[in-house]
Amino acid sequence: MTDYKNTLNLPDTGFPMRGDLAKREPGMLERWYEQDLYGIIRQARKGKKTFILHDGPPYANGSIHIGHSVNKILKDIIIKSKGMMGYDSPYVPGWDCHGLPIELKVEQLIGKPGEKVSSSEFRAACRRYAAEQVEGQKKDFIRLGVLGDWEHPYLTMNFDTEANIIRALGKIIANGHLHKGAKPVHWCINCPSALAEAEVEYY
Repeated sequence: MTDYKNTLNLPDTGFPMRGDLAKREPGMLERWYEQDLYGIIRQARKGKKTFILHDGPPYANGSIHIGHSVNKILKDIIIKSKGMMGYDSPYVPGWDCHGLPIELKVEQLIGKPGEKVSSSEFRAACRRYAAEQVEGQKKDFIRLGVLGDWEHPYLTMNFDTEANIIRALGKIIANGHLHKGAKPVHWCINCPSALAEAEVEYY
């Protein structure tokens, strides 16, 4: 069999001939983290026109699924492409740490508030559970190659965030934008709690 390799005039390259992405990708992501690639990009774009993509936070419960992955990857593509176009395009990840899914999971673990545990103990357990879920999901999103300010995410359970929500509601009321009227409310007899439409489907 004839070896034609020496008869070809191909450029020399430092790139490996085989991708071996399954082996190389974790190392590449680790280098991004060690070099603070996100910080370097932000510093290089400092003072440029800003592009902000408002990202609705996922619930801080359970492992990420394909919907989370598609959502974050598509948004990451947009943010990175805007950065390559010269925009300062920050991404601050966040999590919704309130809501029925978290409470239901904690109820399964320690019981309902007022029955087996006090309300304050139940809230503290919900905060701990949400914090654990945030850490797990954060690792998964970083593993997907999503760049962002992972050291400083926003969490709806942070007391500063809760205080800002109350302040914003106060402004809405002061400006006369809050309307009181009759409307049906989805109610869970078991929880007992008002439910959002998404929670009606979830529960």
